[in-house]
Amino acid sequence: MNSTRRLRVDWPNCEARGLCFELLPERIKLDEWGYPIITGDIPKELLADAQEAVRACPKLAIRLVKAPKAS
Repeated sequence: MNSTRRLRVDWPNCEARGLCFELLPERIKLDEWGYPIITGDIPKELLADAQEAVRACPKLAIRLVKAPKAS
């Protein structure tokens, strides 16, 4: 069973506030304009931090999804 999660950004809603980066710098970097760049899947040990980053986004522009199974 694949329980790995991945973050997805809703680009039209994102306002580049950077709160997600502050809460999850292990997997989120910011580009030169402050927009999030997701740098990898979310391992179990970072899942709680990723969920907090999703909840804290004031524009609801980031969400957790199941990562596709590797073939």
